[in-house]
Amino acid sequence: MNRRHGARSSGKALVVDPLQTPTSSGRRGRRRLGIGRASVIGGLIAVSGLAVGVAVVVGRGQGTAQPAGCTFASTATSAQFSITPAQAQNAAIIAAVAMRKGMPDHAVTVALATSLQETQLRNLPYGDLDSLGLFQQRPSEGWGTSAEIMDPNYAASAFYDHLAQVPGWQTMAVTEAAQLVQHSATPDAYANWETEARSLATALTGEVAAGLSCRFDGFGGMAPPPSALAQASTQEMGRQMFGVPVSTKTGWRVATWAVAHAYNYHISSVSFEGRTWTETSGTWSPVAAAESGTAQNTVNVTS
Repeated sequence: MNRRHGARSSGKALVVDPLQTPTSSGRRGRRRLGIGRASVIGGLIAVSGLAVGVAVVVGRGQGTAQPAGCTFASTATSAQFSITPAQAQNAAIIAAVAMRKGMPDHAVTVALATSLQETQLRNLPYGDLDSLGLFQQRPSEGWGTSAEIMDPNYAASAFYDHLAQVPGWQTMAVTEAAQLVQHSATPDAYANWETEARSLATALTGEVAAGLSCRFDGFGGMAPPPSALAQASTQEMGRQMFGVPVSTKTGWRVATWAVAHAYNYHISSVSFEGRTWTETSGTWSPVAAAESGTAQNTVNVTS
């Protein structure tokens, strides 16, 4: 399964485990391998002094003893898919980089399907031959240094740069576009993840409101400084998205990005357009504008 540009697919890199398994929309699907379940996670963010179409509140990590996980709905069926906090953050970075580079939403679907097949949205420090990272890119094939490839921001950017060089990729089937970037020995495998990838992409690009929910039983590591979240949003999305009016689609994109980053950035609540997500509830609930005390077209971050 040698590739000219990517690493060899191991055949074991299948990820997002649906709570109910919908049928993939690929042309020639392969049998799913090793499907497990992750639980729902809830979280919201807040960094003081910042206001954006989303309200974020940093918590103390004193959540109830519930399994950590994130969920999103299938666009094809009534199924719910579940992923871990780490997978959610990696997926959000992939979507954010597309926004920074001006790539259309279809590119996010292609990228997510690729990473789902290659690594289950995990940033792996190993792989076939010298393959590494979210997309199993190879330093020996010119994708960058090992350190660069292990940076999800860099890896996603490199993937999109290669995708943009594929003539007509915008109208191709997901698996065809992915294959022309990856050059895998299993070219149809990406089709197995199209439903999951498209469903996750619609949430992360703001096509659907409140598309991703997470619930946590605590936060990961030590709490980062208040400035860390703003810095991450600038690095990944390309500009500071907190404290400025945003459109509905962009606002939900930013809000979902915040929820997906909640575990590592110790975010306990996120609000946008009259809805608030909290780490303890794990759901998006309606909140009156007067009650929230923030503009509904901005993302507000409070620490």
